[in-house]
Amino acid sequence: MTDPTWISLLPPLLAIVLAIATRQVYLSLAGGIWLGWTIMNGWNPLAGLAASVDGLVDVFVDPGETKVLLFTLVIGALIGTIEASGGVQGFIRWLEAKDRVQTPRGARLLAWVTGVIIFIESNITVLVAGSVARPLFDRYRISREKLAYLIDSTSAPICILIPLNAWGAYNLGILEGLGVEDALTVFVESIFLNFYSLAAVSLAFVVAWTGWSPGPMKKAEERTKGGEALWPAATPMIDESVLSPRLADSVTPRAVNMVLPITAMVLFMPVGLWITGDGVLSQGNGSTSVLWAVLMGLAVAWVLLRAQGAVTVDELVRIGLRGAGGLVPLALILLLSLGIKDVAQLMGTGPYVAQVTAGVLPPVVFLPLVFLVAGGIAFSTGTSWGTFGIMLPIAVPAAEALGLPLAPFVAASLSGGIFGDHCSPISDTTIISSMAAATDHIDHVRTQLPFALTGGAIAIVAFAVVGATL
Repeated sequence: MTDPTWISLLPPLLAIVLAIATRQVYLSLAGGIWLGWTIMNGWNPLAGLAASVDGLVDVFVDPGETKVLLFTLVIGALIGTIEASGGVQGFIRWLEAKDRVQTPRGARLLAWVTGVIIFIESNITVLVAGSVARPLFDRYRISREKLAYLIDSTSAPICILIPLNAWGAYNLGILEGLGVEDALTVFVESIFLNFYSLAAVSLAFVVAWTGWSPGPMKKAEERTKGGEALWPAATPMIDESVLSPRLADSVTPRAVNMVLPITAMVLFMPVGLWITGDGVLSQGNGSTSVLWAVLMGLAVAWVLLRAQGAVTVDELVRIGLRGAGGLVPLALILLLSLGIKDVAQLMGTGPYVAQVTAGVLPPVVFLPLVFLVAGGIAFSTGTSWGTFGIMLPIAVPAAEALGLPLAPFVAASLSGGIFGDHCSPISDTTIISSMAAATDHIDHVRTQLPFALTGGAIAIVAFAVVGATL
C-alpha cells in the first residue's frame, strides 16, 4: 500500500489480541499473517490463506533470514551435545571441588556469577546455576525463593544482552529482515539502552551482595532461617530428570566439554565478522558470523567427544538431531515473526504508526509506551521471543519513519519483552527457575514480583529520559 491507513494496524493488532486472549503465540502470529494477506487480496480469505503460505515460503529467499533459522537449529544441536557430553555436570563438579564458598554471601554470589557467565541459553543458565548453588543455599539456610530469583534474573536478562547466542541471532534476524542497515551495530547499541535487563541484573547483584529481602522474600528468608525450606502447603516444582540428566555409561563428566566449545564459539565470532567484513569488524555479516561461530563450537564439541572415545559418530548425529529438534518451536516462532514482519512492511504499518504519533506522542511518551506494550504482551503470553516478533516489526519502521535512531526503540521492545516474561507465571524460564531451585512456583513468582516491578519502574523512567533527548 502506497498510502497506509488504519487498516494496516489490523494484522499486528489481531496478533496481539489473540496472543493475550489465547496465550498461543504460533496461532496468533499466523492469524495476523493471514489477515494481512487477506486484506491485500481484496478481503478474500481463501486467497489470503494461499498468499500466507507463499509469504512464509518467501522468507527462505532471503539468505540472512535462512541463516538465522539454520542457526536456531544448530544452537539446539550444540546445547544437546554439551548436555549429553557431561559438560554441564563436569562444570558443576569443578566448581564444587574448589570449595571456596564458605559464607551465605558467597553462596548468593556463586548463583549470580554462574548465571552471568553461562550465557549460551537461558534454560541452561537456570539449570546450571540452580544445580550448583542449591546445596549451598540449603547449607547456609538461604531461601530457595531467593535462589530462584537470582537464577531467573541472570537468565533471560543476561542472554538478551549477548549477541552471540540464540537470543542475539533471533533478534538480528528480525532486524536484518526489516532491512536495517548494519543490524549488528544497532543491536549492540540497544544493549546499553536495555534498561530493564540491566536493572534486573544489577538488582540481583545487590541482593546477592547484601542479602536484601523486601516484602514476601523477607518472610521466606525468616522461614528458612527457622529450618523450614518450604512453606507447609508448598509444592516444590522439581524434576530430577531435568535437573540431573542421565548420562551414558561411556561418558565421563568433564568441565572442558562445556568450556571449550563455548570458548571456541565466542572466539570465532569476531573472526567471522572480520572475514565477512573484508577486514572490518563493523562491516561484518552478523547472521553469517553467528552461524559460523556456532558451527565451530559444535565441531569442537564433536571432536572432543570422539577424542575421548565417549560416543560414536552415529550417536553424535542422533544427539545433534535431538538437540536441534528441541529448538524447532523457537525456529517456528522466528519464521512466523519474519512472516508478519513482511506483512507489516507491505501494508505500511510502521509508517502509519509514525504518522499518527508524530506531533501527538512525543518520544518521551512513545518510548515508554513501547516498553509497556511489549511487557503486557510478554506477561500475557509467557514468551519474550513471540513478543519480539510482534513488537520489532512495529517499533522499528515507526522509528525510521519519524527519523529517530533505531537503537532506543529496539531496546524498548526487547526490554519490555524481558520485563513481562520475568513477571509472568507462565513463562518457561520462570517455571524452570522454580524447578531448578526446587521451590513452589507461585512462591517464586510472588517473591520475585517486587524486584521485577522495581526494575520496570527504573526502565520506564530511563526510557522517558532517553525519549526526551531524541
